[in-house]
Amino acid sequence: MIKIGRSIVLDDRELKFFFIRSSGPGGQNVNKVSTAVQLRFHAAASKNLPEEVRHRLIRLAGKKMTRSGTLVITAGRFRSQDMNRADAVERLTRLIRKACETPKPRKKSKPTAASVERRLEAKKRRSGIKRFRKSRGEDDV
Repeated sequence: MIKIGRSIVLDDRELKFFFIRSSGPGGQNVNKVSTAVQLRFHAAASKNLPEEVRHRLIRLAGKKMTRSGTLVITAGRFRSQDMNRADAVERLTRLIRKACETPKPRKKSKPTAASVERRLEAKKRRSGIKRFRKSRGEDDV
């Protein structure tokens, strides 16, 4: 059981771990031992996630989420399977906790009178520069 928050607890059976070879430098050990961990969590089918948290999680996960709704987290920072497994679980819990936070609604605001004035003044200056560049008829030739 992995406790995410007060009301969300994930069952260990919902997490699937696959051990793969780590990428990057490391000599012969990297080529022989599968120490990296790929954690798969089927978020779309999880009964422990509330609906709104599930939708925010899918949006937050981005490329880590497959089309079928499976969240894939790959951890290979450490040289041991146990540490990489703990790292993957920690990253999953952080992502779900972030999805639990309800976003603050955006309040529309009006530009200040001074900023409107500055914008209009800049536009007048720019149009004056462009007007000055135009040819002035046959006198310039």
